[in-house]
Amino acid sequence: MTEEMNVQVNVYEVGDIVRGKVVKLEDKQVLVEVENSKQSGIIPISELSNLHIEKPSDAVAVGDEVTAKVKKVEEGKDGEEGLLILSKRAVDAERAWEDLERKFASGETFETVIKDIVKGGLVADVGVRGFIPASLVEPHYVEDFSDYKGKTLSVKVVELDREKNRVILSHRAVVEEEQARQQKELLSRLEPGQVLDGVVRRIADFGVFVDVGGFDGLVHISQLSHTRVAHPSEVVKEGDAVKVKVLAVDPENGRLSLSIKEALPGPWEGLSEKVKPGDVVTGTVKRLASFGAFVEVFPGVEGLVHVSQIANRRIGSPHEVLKEGDVVKAKVLDVNEADHRLSLSIRALLEEEAAAPAEDYSQYTRTSETRGFQLGEVIGEQLKKLK
Repeated sequence: MTEEMNVQVNVYEVGDIVRGKVVKLEDKQVLVEVENSKQSGIIPISELSNLHIEKPSDAVAVGDEVTAKVKKVEEGKDGEEGLLILSKRAVDAERAWEDLERKFASGETFETVIKDIVKGGLVADVGVRGFIPASLVEPHYVEDFSDYKGKTLSVKVVELDREKNRVILSHRAVVEEEQARQQKELLSRLEPGQVLDGVVRRIADFGVFVDVGGFDGLVHISQLSHTRVAHPSEVVKEGDAVKVKVLAVDPENGRLSLSIKEALPGPWEGLSEKVKPGDVVTGTVKRLASFGAFVEVFPGVEGLVHVSQIANRRIGSPHEVLKEGDVVKAKVLDVNEADHRLSLSIRALLEEEAAAPAEDYSQYTRTSETRGFQLGEVIGEQLKKLK
């Protein structure tokens, strides 16, 4: 804005821009000592600020230097200079609009003080009245805005209409830009294979979102556990602290693939110490194939019972003897922890049971039953008593 200032004494006209010093505050106006003039000026309270204020001290203080626009020149009496009616608000608005237009065009971020809380959002002083709708205050929902009054926020101009005197600001845009910057920086430091600490933030049917320090990565349902999971809520809940392994990083699209399963000890780890050939284990039939049955003996560990090891007779298919869900006992034939292979045999147990000799119960049965008494036994007992 070009400020034209008439420096000659006593010739100020409507529209001129003057400078002066606040010398007195009254209830509804401010007295100003105008620079380069013997004329005095007053600024009505309505012309002090583009925002609603209750008293002049809300906008200025005695001694403040102000720049104002001449709105009216009152005629002086008895040759005295006329009183100047000034508007600080007009000058502030002019400058503010020019500044806001520049910031809007460049996308500049700047700070402003929240002056008031109104229905639907916040009011800020940016030289003119700036409005921050509730939806543009924070990225998250805010129920109570009372703590925002007097607070300084970083904002951007997102809508500007000088004719309608409309200025829409956004703090949310600034926060989201900063989050995006931090997230991009974080992603640039991550590499597949890294193990990180995280917190479960959200659960969906297809997986869970884990916060790993300002960025949410996805753990697909297939990467939650070494065992089959029907729904993520079976394994974790919101707020759980978890360790995750980085599977893939896509900085361009802002995507991070994680795995809880890969950060856990594998179900086969240490299996050779848990079971050895010859051991008898109990498990559940999980799958049937033409060549045999897969039996889960530990969570995530399935052993194969070959079709030839299912029964002690020849069968054409495992389905003749077993069905999914059956609980069976089997003998361990071989353990290969490195290749995740476990060989089992149901047949071996059946043959052992068939070969075992029947237990002799003869010692527990009576071969004959005595009926009546022998005469000799009775006489013998009587003779013993007489001795």
